[in-house]
Amino acid sequence: MLNDFGPLLTAYLLFLAFALGACLASFLACLAGRAAAGEKRPWRGRSHCDSCGRTLTPLDLVPVVSYLALRGRCRTCGAKIGATCLVTECLLGAVFVTVVWRAGLSPQALEFMLLACVLLYLSLIDLATMELPGVPMLVGAAGFLAFLPAHPDPLRRLLLGLAGAAAIGGGVLAVSLIADKVMGRETMGGGDIKLLALLGLYLGPGGGLLLVILACLTGLVLAFATGRGRGKEFPFGPAIALAAWPAVLCSEMVLSWYLGLFSV
Repeated sequence: MLNDFGPLLTAYLLFLAFALGACLASFLACLAGRAAAGEKRPWRGRSHCDSCGRTLTPLDLVPVVSYLALRGRCRTCGAKIGATCLVTECLLGAVFVTVVWRAGLSPQALEFMLLACVLLYLSLIDLATMELPGVPMLVGAAGFLAFLPAHPDPLRRLLLGLAGAAAIGGGVLAVSLIADKVMGRETMGGGDIKLLALLGLYLGPGGGLLLVILACLTGLVLAFATGRGRGKEFPFGPAIALAAWPAVLCSEMVLSWYLGLFSV
């Protein structure tokens, strides 16, 4: 845990966590943008300006700092760079900081960092295409299995995870099928249901239920904030991903508090 380190070393480790998250966010945003544009090998090729085509130098690619220094514009042609880059870099950096603060320098921290990267990539794809591809979710499920041996009780975690995936994924699927018949249209995409099942794998049944509640609340806020609150199509993936942040960090605390209400 970070409590074992002094304040200066703790601050330095948290800075490194933020820097790592920002760097990975920059890479994932580039990867998602190319994948959404239909490139078959989005990981290949140097980063370049979409307007003038100039290959970006390392000075142009320093997360957060380059965007602020260039005031959100290309150094050569002055074309405006979308704020999505800055937002995603700061967001994933903040997620990494809170994960390290909560879990310390542990395999669990690495596990949830990987999950955060998967969720960011899926959110960016969903925003651009209104679809959630299955391959990143398989990466997330593989990460869950890969880190099982690092947990104190791997079998218990596996069983809770499978129960969470079945309960959350199956429960939301059943509700969405009923809603589809009542409203006469598709109310939730299959990708959203798969993403909730993936997070149920990580959070278990109790944490997964908390996630669903938070995702619905977050989705309502985002829908009305973006003007899509009146029957318009809305990418639900980013809302699920944002809700997963507090759910991962606080689900155990919330569940302990809730169960404590019934103790004598």
